[in-house]
Amino acid sequence: MGVDEIVISLVKTQRTEFLENISVLQWIWSFLLLGPVCIGLMVYLLLTSLWPLPVLYLIWQLTDWHTPERGGRRSYFVRNWKVWKYVRDYFPMKLVKTAELNPNENYILGCHPHGVLSIGAFASFSTEACGFMDLFPGVRSCLCILGGLFKIPLYREYAMATGCCPVSKPSLKHLLSNSGQGNAVVIVIGGAAESLLSLPGVNTVIMKQRKGFVRVALEFGANLVPVYSYGENNIFRQVIFSEGSVGWRFQQLFKKIMSFSPCLFVGEHWFWMPYHCPVTTVVGSPIPVPKRPFPTQEEVDHYHGLYMESLVKLFNEHKASCGLSDSHELQIV
Repeated sequence: MGVDEIVISLVKTQRTEFLENISVLQWIWSFLLLGPVCIGLMVYLLLTSLWPLPVLYLIWQLTDWHTPERGGRRSYFVRNWKVWKYVRDYFPMKLVKTAELNPNENYILGCHPHGVLSIGAFASFSTEACGFMDLFPGVRSCLCILGGLFKIPLYREYAMATGCCPVSKPSLKHLLSNSGQGNAVVIVIGGAAESLLSLPGVNTVIMKQRKGFVRVALEFGANLVPVYSYGENNIFRQVIFSEGSVGWRFQQLFKKIMSFSPCLFVGEHWFWMPYHCPVTTVVGSPIPVPKRPFPTQEEVDHYHGLYMESLVKLFNEHKASCGLSDSHELQIV
């Protein structure tokens, strides 16, 4: 390779690295700040001569209020943005298929762990950067997130464009009964509470008392599929507050008001830039679930137990290939 080719290769590498950094940073800012920015923009416009614009939008939003719970408005253009491929390559990220998903059936995919920002779940199921549609042809993935986010003006449009829907009973009912077959509803089972357990080298999931998704699966006859994102907990370093400290009391107060606790985290550089740690999201084998419109508690407990067994099995089968030692165990709380 000549000197000119080396220089061109170096420039391309630097350019690619810059694009990856900017892409990841925009996603983090979107996740954390886009909602407040959208609210602030609407309030600001209301105080200017452009006030008719936010008023008209808010009127339209009221007429469109239930759209997120009716499948939303996914945009394959947004899901295929090149920026998501740069996000994928930054870590890098990979989606692994272990079994077929029949496009003539519906599924609930339980994704673990939550991590700080659930970037593995987002990249794998709310974008096509990791090739979900190529791996599972005929199956549509839909990541379910907090319903309150769809009440934020403008932000709701962005969330729906990526294929996200509220993790609410009406939304799940629509996806699993009124949207035909081939729907893969993705739920991060541990929720925001699990983010406080997101520590490098630690694989702990909140599962033992999380049975609502199993009941929904039984009600609509949706097969259960365990999913694990190896490396999700390694991309940030979380600041742990000691019990009784000011930070700890703030987290408890916030949790009491909002039902989840915020976590303070730092990255590799630029404060919020995550560490370059591989994130591998492995989709397990489906667990057949019968349709029981009124499932008993015994049935819920039975399939919840089967799900936990499948999750542990999935974790153990792939932990070595994803950089963990054979002795590493998944902790379920």
